[in-house]
Amino acid sequence: MKLSKKTLHKRESSRGYIKGTSNRPRLSVFRSNNHIYAQVIDDSKFHTLASYSTLNLNDEEIFIKTNTCESAKIIGKKLGEFCIKNNINQVVFDRGIYIYHGRIKALADGLRLSGLLF
Repeated sequence: MKLSKKTLHKRESSRGYIKGTSNRPRLSVFRSNNHIYAQVIDDSKFHTLASYSTLNLNDEEIFIKTNTCESAKIIGKKLGEFCIKNNINQVVFDRGIYIYHGRIKALADGLRLSGLLF
């Protein structure tokens, strides 16, 4: 997939000041037309600590369309619960090139509902 210069510039400019540490890892979000993906990354060790996406929905939640705000909120809530269980209480929210609106905001609301701070 070839990215435009504008997209590359947005991505590089936001990553310049958003860094995750072992105390406060970075929560990176990727949104496609059909799915949403979120992962918690420790940039000091270059290690992914946790990840969740709409591809991981179980059989009870399969009736929900994967490109809705409702599914993004469920993903945020499940990822937040997993992080709290693994003693990750604070993260740095990296929305990437996406506007804080719609599915990105719903994901963040789900993370807040689970008790994760950012």
